[in-house]
Amino acid sequence: MMGVLNHLSTLLLLSLLPPALSHVVERFDPECKKFFLKGTTPNLPGILYDGKVQDEGRYKLICQKYKNIYRFATLYDTFNRIPVFSAYTFTGPPTDPRPKQPWMIEPQVGLISIHSTCVFDYCYRHTISLRLENINKEEMKTQCDLNVLNKNVKHQAVYADYINNNMSLDRGHLFPCSYAPGDAAMRSTFTLTNAVPQDHTFNNGSWNRMERNVRKYLEENCKINNKRKAYVVTGAVPNNNKLKNRVNIPELLWTAFCCLDKMTEKWVAQAHWGENVPDTEGKTLKQETLGALEVKLKNIYNDDVKVFHHKCPRNVSVLEDETGRNLETVEQVGKNRGRERSGVGSIKNNGYNKGYNKGYNG
Repeated sequence: MMGVLNHLSTLLLLSLLPPALSHVVERFDPECKKFFLKGTTPNLPGILYDGKVQDEGRYKLICQKYKNIYRFATLYDTFNRIPVFSAYTFTGPPTDPRPKQPWMIEPQVGLISIHSTCVFDYCYRHTISLRLENINKEEMKTQCDLNVLNKNVKHQAVYADYINNNMSLDRGHLFPCSYAPGDAAMRSTFTLTNAVPQDHTFNNGSWNRMERNVRKYLEENCKINNKRKAYVVTGAVPNNNKLKNRVNIPELLWTAFCCLDKMTEKWVAQAHWGENVPDTEGKTLKQETLGALEVKLKNIYNDDVKVFHHKCPRNVSVLEDETGRNLETVEQVGKNRGRERSGVGSIKNNGYNKGYNKGYNG
């Protein structure tokens, strides 16, 4: 009994530590600003504006940390138990095989939400642990590492939400494992705060093909100071449907990148989105301008949306004819001279949509 009381005293002292230990914050920490071009976070009406969360009780800014390194940034919706978006930098393709990594949860989003001051939890190892509400740790962990039961995780998705769901729904990465440069970075993407319920055929079909094509373009064309680098934001728009009456099943997934083209030395951007429904055979996702995505999201959120810093061109797109040759849009042709003066570039001769089918899925 004395051992339990001593453990409780220790936890009470931990709960009084300064909030600097927590990396769920009102604004993204300086360490996480590097995942946004010029440190500029997206503006989403009623959710995030000028880097500040509009409803701190619902939305959490997470600096995703794994093995003592910040890997990417996530804005998380604790009501819907899915991310609003994850933001990350692409610095190169994986150098290691895809890991067999158990899915993790985020201690920065309160592990439990119960009225009593403590609870005994049994993990898979059958060890006993005493817990207090909102004890925060700095890094993502598996539920087994944290010794926390599914029923005690109130504000985020858990392992049990996805298994045996009978709805053909995957844990769809927003920051894809296939975009992470090494083993530790790849493992860090396996947190449920970076995943949404995604239709299996959509995840493995048109969305997967789009991710591969975009990755190939980023690998071959995006460099800053002679180092491969692109800024990417991937998000989800919630729906009214839920998985196991807990986790929102989004109606739409979207993604956009912005980078400095190594040939033209001008900023380029591209966007895609797709409905989270079963794929039809041979379905592809249309390449869109960044401006078109922001208009799409504006129609959903009923106010102006900004995904990237103003450096990223809004009305430049790249299309390809049946031979794979790049074609400029009407908007682009009409603004050629203006672009030359303003430094807004187009994507040229990149082989962007030539069926790149090697590598990782998600």
